[in-house]
Amino acid sequence: MSSQTKTKTLDMTDGNIAKLLIQFAIPLLLGNIFQYLYNTVDSLVVGNFVGKEALAAVGSTTYIINTLVMFFAGVSIGASVIISRYFGAHDDDMLHKSIETTMALTFLSSILCTILGMTLAPVLLRFMDTPEDVLPSSSVYLRIYFAGISGLMIYNMGAGILRAVGDTKRPLYFLIFSSIMNIILDLVFVVVFGLGIAGVAYATVIAQMASAILVLILLTKTKEKYHLVWKDLRVDIQLTKEILSIGFPVGLQQAVTSFSNVYVQSYINSFGSAGMAGWSSFTKIDSFLALPLQSVAQAVTTFTGQNIGAKNLDRVKDGVKTALKISLPLIFAMACFLYAFAPQLVSLFNREPDVVYYGTLFMRLCVMIVPLTCFTQIFSGTMRGAGSAKIPMYLMLASYVVFRQIYLFVMSHVAHNPYTIGFGYPAGWILCAVLTTLAYKFSGWEKKALETIK
Repeated sequence: MSSQTKTKTLDMTDGNIAKLLIQFAIPLLLGNIFQYLYNTVDSLVVGNFVGKEALAAVGSTTYIINTLVMFFAGVSIGASVIISRYFGAHDDDMLHKSIETTMALTFLSSILCTILGMTLAPVLLRFMDTPEDVLPSSSVYLRIYFAGISGLMIYNMGAGILRAVGDTKRPLYFLIFSSIMNIILDLVFVVVFGLGIAGVAYATVIAQMASAILVLILLTKTKEKYHLVWKDLRVDIQLTKEILSIGFPVGLQQAVTSFSNVYVQSYINSFGSAGMAGWSSFTKIDSFLALPLQSVAQAVTTFTGQNIGAKNLDRVKDGVKTALKISLPLIFAMACFLYAFAPQLVSLFNREPDVVYYGTLFMRLCVMIVPLTCFTQIFSGTMRGAGSAKIPMYLMLASYVVFRQIYLFVMSHVAHNPYTIGFGYPAGWILCAVLTTLAYKFSGWEKKALETIK
């Protein structure tokens, strides 16, 4: 069978591995960039047209939003692995059932996430010791964001279904459309109508809902074998167990890691609104550095799932080597660029000298360590695609939560300054890269994969 079918799917069980991974990852990368533009554009608009307090407010909400969203995003990875496996095995009946179950779970999860987000947001802001000059704006942004978070979740799961069968282009088109809509609405609501931070929140919610509607229309109208049949929408218990066996560990790891970043934010908050705004600028830029790696890692997960379904473990290992050859030099080159132009990049968000100082400090302290996360992401994506999702969960929780929090607690009492606190991120990255590499080599994930495909 040709690696590229006549449909819009991508069969990754045959053909040149590098070409397939790049073919899959590039639209995914562009899509991830546009998705990150949502919150980044919010920061750019409020940082330039409202002030550093508003920029700090948007930045302080990031980890709270991610705590809930990343849990359900992890569950979506489990769904993608199951769907890609049945797609690779050409089992149309189970592919159909897994898609209906996935979307049913998504609608239920959206309701739960909305309720939890709107209920817990004010409590978490207080827990983070958010400064009084930032707290009101942060509360407004979060309440509006969580009121419309179902759009983000439905789009992500629908796009995950399309990516599981190799279609990364149409989710990209939808994101381009909704991102442009978000930028226009941001400027209209803030600059023209003067709605401040509430305006950027409304803009984001409207744009995300538009992308959700588009992906649902596509899944419903398509004639491909992965089309969504609404009358068959139900939660299949066995498939739910399969999805959660992979997705729950990923979601738990991502949610707990994100929640632990609430603690990181509380340490950053001790440097005032300028430090918060500088940290917010750094994290937005650092997120873009991580996007190419995340895209390759997601490609590897789908690649692994499809080839496990096709019972080709050797091809999976070849895919890992190829993915590292693609990602390592790319991430290193990008890190060098960000290090060299850190002040100029931070000043795009806010030009106040103290904000630029903190943002530059944090960026130059961290970015050159990011290439090590190539090993973490590629090896973890492979193990998840093979069904061993608990291994990377344990390692990331140990590194990004337990170790990082111990490190920050000790440093805050021994040498509390922006350098030691800011290095909390790289310290966790280094440890996790080492542990994940050892796990990939010696944990026996291949045996579990072989048991899966018997």
